Amino acid sequence: MGLGSASGTIETSSLMKEFLRQVGGAAVVDGGLATELERHGADLNDPLWSAKCLLTSPHLIRQVHLDYLEAGADIIITASYQATIQGFLSKGFSREEGETLLRRSVEIACEARDNYYQRCAECSSRETGDGRILKQRPILVAASVGSYGAYLADGSEYSGDYGDSITLETLKDFHQRRVQVLAESGADLIAFETIPNKLEAQAYAEILEEEEIKIPAWFSFNSKDGVNVVSGDSILNCASIAESCKKVVAVGINCTPPRFIRGLILSIKKVSTKPIIIYPNSGESYDPEQKEWVQNTGVSDEDFVSYVDRWCELGASLVGGCCRTTPNTIKAIYRTLSNRSAAAAAALLP
Repeated sequence: MGLGSASGTIETSSLMKEFLRQVGGAAVVDGGLATELERHGADLNDPLWSAKCLLTSPHLIRQVHLDYLEAGADIIITASYQATIQGFLSKGFSREEGETLLRRSVEIACEARDNYYQRCAECSSRETGDGRILKQRPILVAASVGSYGAYLADGSEYSGDYGDSITLETLKDFHQRRVQVLAESGADLIAFETIPNKLEAQAYAEILEEEEIKIPAWFSFNSKDGVNVVSGDSILNCASIAESCKKVVAVGINCTPPRFIRGLILSIKKVSTKPIIIYPNSGESYDPEQKEWVQNTGVSDEDFVSYVDRWCELGASLVGGCCRTTPNTIKAIYRTLSNRSAAAAAALLP
């Protein structure tokens, strides 16, 4: 039940809008992957980060995907954010092995979706006694592409400062084959996540168009001031790149504190008519030197979810969580969006 199968011959620009119509107007995106993998016992102290589990414990990735589906997620994002061919080469893998691991990230997510549909078929109720949501619905698998800074694993995805030696062509060369492999792996769309600067957004847009990538994509930027992306580039300029690329079907913000989202949605709406995707982090601060999150700097699930109605009223139509959010966060978002859909439906009754 992907974008293509759900919508037949509908042109790329309409695919996301058709999906949103099918799920009631607003879609739930999943939450943090790495935090949940660690909770299940994974050791992610590695430059590959959550991609390490593609090698060591794919069953844990599958379980986390399933946890999010049972929390109500309509879109699950693959464990490929930090999975790059160059990163796997530096670990001693061949190029072919690296490409196989990229494909595996999509296969694992698709397996989780299949397992979920099987559970739905076996259950007569939409919600189980333990709170699991088992509801037949369109579910998308989004293949994650992290930034060049994520590959460097030095925190530069949170600054967007790659230095003067990194050009548009450097970034296109870095990402090109990875995007091609993921696009041909069975995913419904590509999630270009935590984009820290305008240059990388331009590189992605050119790859999508020049390489004739067959599946759509979303662009999601990160901000630390609510006005610009983390590099200091204007969110207006960055969102304009997404707006002008026909293969991009949604644009938004991830891995950004919830308190900044309102202003960023308003800015994106000034330059884009595409669906807006919002999946902030918990609001906690990340220490790139210690490579850990600073405790007690975020917001509670209750506070996080209290923002959701406001974001949707402003125009967000895809909402989830990023770092340090959990299936509990996503379940609360699911309930909030379900209540909004029910209220909207009731308002249409004579």
